[in-house]
Amino acid sequence: MKYAQQTQAALDRLDQSLAQLRGLIKRGDNAAAIRFMEEGQLKERFGELQNIITISSTGNLGASGMSNIRTL
Repeated sequence: MKYAQQTQAALDRLDQSLAQLRGLIKRGDNAAAIRFMEEGQLKERFGELQNIITISSTGNLGASGMSNIRTL
């Protein structure tokens, strides 16, 4: 449940950033749009979402990086 909430929140923030990017492009401010994508908020939002997905796909690893093979 928490994963779904975190993912949805990250997607919402990414969507807001994409709307800002669209506004920059629509106004013809291409230099600012490129900075926004390469160095700014859009890059941060995408990285945030990518981290959530990467962490979720690591599976059930313990602190030592070994899979839990039994319950304690």
